[in-house]
Amino acid sequence: MTSTEDKKATTSLKFVKYSLLYILLIPFINWSFTWAPMVNLPGLAAWAFNPVTIVTGLVLVVRDFSQREIGHEVLFAMALALGLTFVTSGGALALASGVAFLLSELVDYAMFTFTKYKLSTRVLLSSAIAAPIDTTAFLYGASFIREDQLTAPNIIMSVAGKMLGAVVIWWLIRQRMERQTR
Repeated sequence: MTSTEDKKATTSLKFVKYSLLYILLIPFINWSFTWAPMVNLPGLAAWAFNPVTIVTGLVLVVRDFSQREIGHEVLFAMALALGLTFVTSGGALALASGVAFLLSELVDYAMFTFTKYKLSTRVLLSSAIAAPIDTTAFLYGASFIREDQLTAPNIIMSVAGKMLGAVVIWWLIRQRMERQTR
């Protein structure tokens, strides 16, 4: 092996690290919906939510980075992750997750393909549109597997987590763009 091939072989994972994380996060988060306990906020007995809904925003953030790494091949990464979800959590949850991701990917695809907004703006708008759709579709499907998943608290906490992630990504992209224009 030449030194160039050797260097390429030893550094190739750094170019797909977010894609690998994306592939692993999806089945892990989906699997957690099969066992994570519902949590009541103190003083608000009717406000029970699945704590995993807060971190679901990580998936959309990591997906954005994965999409930057591998482009539209992110759909293949999603398919692999859904296959892992099928193996770890069953077909019903894989279907719920797949439908939710498909809907959010269509929003992302449209936003990133047909608009001319700055990248940071596209990230925020895409998340603001896709997060409620994705969340509602997934929790609806998850409610067939486990009761009380499609609730207002779960929807609110999940969308809030996704939007928090989107704001962090928006800020990071804006900072990088400002550094590049100096």
